[in-house]
Amino acid sequence: MEGHGYSGHRDDYLKRLRRIEGQVRGLQRMVDEDKYCIDILTQISAVNRALESVALKLLEEHIGHCVAGAVLEGPEAAEAKVKEASEAIARLVRS
Repeated sequence: MEGHGYSGHRDDYLKRLRRIEGQVRGLQRMVDEDKYCIDILTQISAVNRALESVALKLLEEHIGHCVAGAVLEGPEAAEAKVKEASEAIARLVRS
């Protein structure tokens, strides 16, 4: 399998990440302008949800593309990709 699972949607991911980047810049501005702490926390929550959404979509595409491709290669490759995906899921859950 060529490329990565997200390759076909690269522009969509970049657009979403740029939007998140703008939200983070907005957070910096809010702190710089001494905005109310609850408003800043609300925006941090929104940024976290946006990043989680991107992460889950990437994980979904990784499983559908990379893990599925490894299954076709054989049991060892499949086991390695499943382990890799499981570790990524664990990191996401802990964060």
